[in-house]
Amino acid sequence: MTDTGLVLEGGGMRGLYTAGVLEYFMSQELYFPYVIGVSAGACMGASYLARQRDRNRRVNLDFVEDKRYISLSNYIRKRELFGMDFIFDEIPNSLVPFDTDTLLENPEEFVIVTTDCDTGKPVYFKKQDYDAESLPTLLRASSSLPFVASSVRHNDRHLLDGGISDPIPIRKAESDGFRKNVVILTKPRGYFKKPSRMPKIIKYRDHPIINDKLGVRYRHYNETLYDISKREHDGNAFVISPSRRLKVGRTERKRERLETLYELGWNDAKAQFEALQEFLGQTAEQPMTGSRG
Repeated sequence: MTDTGLVLEGGGMRGLYTAGVLEYFMSQELYFPYVIGVSAGACMGASYLARQRDRNRRVNLDFVEDKRYISLSNYIRKRELFGMDFIFDEIPNSLVPFDTDTLLENPEEFVIVTTDCDTGKPVYFKKQDYDAESLPTLLRASSSLPFVASSVRHNDRHLLDGGISDPIPIRKAESDGFRKNVVILTKPRGYFKKPSRMPKIIKYRDHPIINDKLGVRYRHYNETLYDISKREHDGNAFVISPSRRLKVGRTERKRERLETLYELGWNDAKAQFEALQEFLGQTAEQPMTGSRG
């Protein structure tokens, strides 16, 4: 398999669905030559490409009831609902070590999507753009949700959640040479995003362009869903999404709900695996022209 990419949507704690899907992929030793992830999707994709079985479940379930992970006290103290230092420093370096070397040494391309706070445009980081020291910073930036996390400074840029500018980056995968893509979504079929009231209530004073982007994000998201549906119809996309609706929000803290979502991801991947193998085994068109590194 050299012509198919893997596109991972974000979604905060709904990323446990993606974790379950990727865990099943790992159990089948299925790895894609190109993986692009946004926010929680990037975090789940990192452990997947590091070949660390069960790590996503441990990180996101074992600590979810720990106030250092997510709590109002974090927000009161640091204006961050998620404990970003705890998640991107203490956990990967001490509590559940992350195998950075394996991710960097393996042949798969791994693209992390962020949003530039000054331009409102997506910034994509490939392996050639980061190392062991800067990788956690970029994962943190991609996961810095608007209004509940601070922007992250990197190379004279202020960065926020990649989902603001490119929530499901299938077009980027295509421009990088992958006409066929497997897309993991964190909301069920039939979901369409509605306009958010948040930009009208709270605004970014230092980065006004972010307010504008958030105001129209629902349109961009829904247009991308339409594009994915068309690609799926044409045989160039394979979509895995929750097969049933579960009451799980972006900042969900109830472990039982998250465990159910994780298991749903595993079971959905297992149920669709034969069809996925057929999709991957089809004679593909030549990859679109573009850089893979």
